[in-house]
Amino acid sequence: MLFQLYSDQATMQLVGWLLVFAGLILVNEIGRRTKIGGMIVFVIIPLILTVYFIAIHAGAFGGSSNPTMAYMDGWFHYFKLYAADIGCVGFMMIKYKWGLGKKEWFKWWPWFIVSANIMIANVSDLESAFAAYGVTGNFAGAWWASNEGVFIYGGWWNIINFLAGMINIFCMTGCVKLFSSKDKSDMLWPDMTIWFIIAYDVWNFEYTYLNLPTHSWYCGVALLLAPTFANAFWNKGAWIQNRANTLAIWCMWAQIVPLFQLKGTFAAALPRVYGGATEAGVTTMDLYEKAIELYNAGMGKTAAANEAIASMGITADPTSQGVVAIAALVVNVVCIMVIIKRSIAAGRNPYSNNVFEGTRDFDEAMARAE
Repeated sequence: MLFQLYSDQATMQLVGWLLVFAGLILVNEIGRRTKIGGMIVFVIIPLILTVYFIAIHAGAFGGSSNPTMAYMDGWFHYFKLYAADIGCVGFMMIKYKWGLGKKEWFKWWPWFIVSANIMIANVSDLESAFAAYGVTGNFAGAWWASNEGVFIYGGWWNIINFLAGMINIFCMTGCVKLFSSKDKSDMLWPDMTIWFIIAYDVWNFEYTYLNLPTHSWYCGVALLLAPTFANAFWNKGAWIQNRANTLAIWCMWAQIVPLFQLKGTFAAALPRVYGGATEAGVTTMDLYEKAIELYNAGMGKTAAANEAIASMGITADPTSQGVVAIAALVVNVVCIMVIIKRSIAAGRNPYSNNVFEGTRDFDEAMARAE
């Protein structure tokens, strides 16, 4: 089992998951279907939130006691929110042919922004691996506490997932073959078929599972499945747009309502790596408070993290971490091999040309193209 879904709270954790999954799909539909919906969700709301964040730092809305500042004030959270939202706006520019969106060279923007986000995750994986190495002198596994208030069990699985992520960047093909859908609701990337989507989803789930474990019930499962579900059933070819949209929506929600996943009714289910946590009555908030305490004391990447986890009655169980890391590498290797094979057979550069022409996913996406 990937998550500890067997406590008295399991039912509400499942309900919370369904709410997040459905909410992401619903708000994405509002943002993708019309220009005004997209402007509200990805321009107006982020601008309002920017004013809100500045006001919090100026002492308004509770100042340092405001949940956003108390739990989500790290640079990474803000960076991820705005990076995702900038991607969404860029995709809208291509879809509606606004400004730079009319230029052929700007069609490289989706590849660039996705690659940059993958590389940020890859760097996080390396940080986790070497943080563990710094504690034990090997990659067999060790706890460390991040500036986000998360206990992370770093090890060789991070290196494996790093390799999967590096390959995943090169699994994006047909990078400039982008289209608007006939109804103008989507930016289509037809060559981004199920091959890439599965390779990305397994890799990215493992990234969250390893580096954001106490959040991965939502940001690693619900958030990844929402755009994949939509792409499978009603807007073929628009997966990357929906991925960016739902990521930005989730980041906005998590930034202003961080306690949703940290404590209370819908607190995120804990991953298997926190062995014995549920039986010991340890909550996500307990882990957050102890991890941030260690980080603020400058002991986040020391043996003190291992000692703190042991004192809470938790025994590291990284079995699932290792299995999923290997799966991520395997699916990405298979994906890149298929791309190489099809590219050689067609005699084409796979990045400036389509690779998956003739496959069902590609043809269904192209049938929607303007």
